[in-house]
Amino acid sequence: MSLETTINNDIKAAMLAKDKVRLESLRSIKAAILLAKTAEGATGELSTDDELKMLQKMVKQRKDSAEIYTQQNRNELAEKELAEAAVIEAYLPKQLTEEELIPILKEIAASAGATSPKDMGKVMGMASKQLAGKADGKLIAEFVKKILNS
Repeated sequence: MSLETTINNDIKAAMLAKDKVRLESLRSIKAAILLAKTAEGATGELSTDDELKMLQKMVKQRKDSAEIYTQQNRNELAEKELAEAAVIEAYLPKQLTEEELIPILKEIAASAGATSPKDMGKVMGMASKQLAGKADGKLIAEFVKKILNS
């Protein structure tokens, strides 16, 4: 079942359950899907990778907004953004933990022949492709720096 079909079914369920936060989050996902499908140069279909990137971007936007709201002491708005992020994250694959991520990154660095921080671009390129949707880009970059500096 495609992401769009799943979202449409979940929107109906959220409407019946009168779950406002979930409904609002799902509608934002549906809107993003429609925008991506009808964008200039789009084929009318989204690949699984495109869907993952879109969902990750939406989660990141909400977490960034929540951080800003927290800094401005607008906790009610921050909570709303975090709740929406949690709903959207449910449609992403399980994220790798630090313990799972470090050995994978060490293996990628070794296969790229990276030995110094100058090789970070090579390693990040390979890691980003291999770990797309499985780990946050900031987290990957942080661990790649640590691995290359040691």
